[in-house]
Amino acid sequence: MASGSTQPFRPAGTVGVAASTSAANAALVGGGQAVLVYNASSAVAFFRLGGASALSAGVSDTPVPPGGRMLVDAGPFVTNAAVLLSTGTGMVYFTRGDGDNY
Repeated sequence: MASGSTQPFRPAGTVGVAASTSAANAALVGGGQAVLVYNASSAVAFFRLGGASALSAGVSDTPVPPGGRMLVDAGPFVTNAAVLLSTGTGMVYFTRGDGDNY
């Protein structure tokens, strides 16, 4: 493959997290080295990815605006996601897969 080329994101599995102002955690499903984070809530979502089942998120973690999405390179050792909302409640979805362009 040529240097600088992109690969479309190929989803392998999605988990939805019922998020609130208290941190919530979920095990990722599917395989792949990328995670697409979609914030379906009406508040800013802060998320963290890692390998610990007791992973937690805080307001200093990566923000995703309401209705926004972010594709991140997670590597092979990321197994869990944690999320926290700035206000209220809502759903945040984590989709595992491969590719670097969504």
